[in-house]
Amino acid sequence: MTDTIRITITKTAGSTPRDVGTQMLVGQTSTEGTIGGGALEWQAIATARRMLADGAAHQTQNIALGPAMGQCCGGAVTLVWEAADAMTPAATRPLWIYGAGHVGRAIVNAMAPLPDFTITWIDTDADRFPKTDVTTLVAKYPATAVKHAPGNAEHLILTYSHDFDLAICHAVLSQPFESAGLIGSATKWARFKTRLAALGHAPAQISRIACPIGDPTLGKHPAALALGVATAMIHRPSARTKDRTA
Repeated sequence: MTDTIRITITKTAGSTPRDVGTQMLVGQTSTEGTIGGGALEWQAIATARRMLADGAAHQTQNIALGPAMGQCCGGAVTLVWEAADAMTPAATRPLWIYGAGHVGRAIVNAMAPLPDFTITWIDTDADRFPKTDVTTLVAKYPATAVKHAPGNAEHLILTYSHDFDLAICHAVLSQPFESAGLIGSATKWARFKTRLAALGHAPAQISRIACPIGDPTLGKHPAALALGVATAMIHRPSARTKDRTA
């Protein structure tokens, strides 16, 4: 018999604190994860602990997030409680980041807490990485790591070397990928486009690399650049969903 209950949001309507698929684990004295906090979560935890006390293994509820609960979201959620020892691993987006300089570190700091991304971080020396929980990969020539990325990987290219950056762009364009972004100016990108064309890449394929990256209205500080990059990446799935349903 398990000593934890897994809570899963299986359906939402209107405004809700978290999305479908969000989970948390509840034990008698501890919790892991969150389904959004507030009164909804407190009541869900209380229900889970009653189930543990009663030996119950499964329950489903449709819950309105209105004044009666002390929440003003105005939406509704369906929660499922079930006896389980772990949360279900979520499908994540593979994000490959090349370069552990100031911008690379800022982007990893911004993206690593997000549950939708699994980060692989590449640089030329282990000493260039700070202490981190993300997967790191040391490659004397970072472009050689690209072949190990899955076909749905999203690539951010921001090494200390323009030669490295160009080689990575060439490697990314030579295999399937979901998206790619390159740090740099419009001048750098104009030169790269010419060189990538000389390497045999078609204009339509080259244009799949975004350069510059970030939001120029936020400034050039690494943290501001990271904020712009993270915002764009979070929004990207919604844009693809809209394209599929248009």
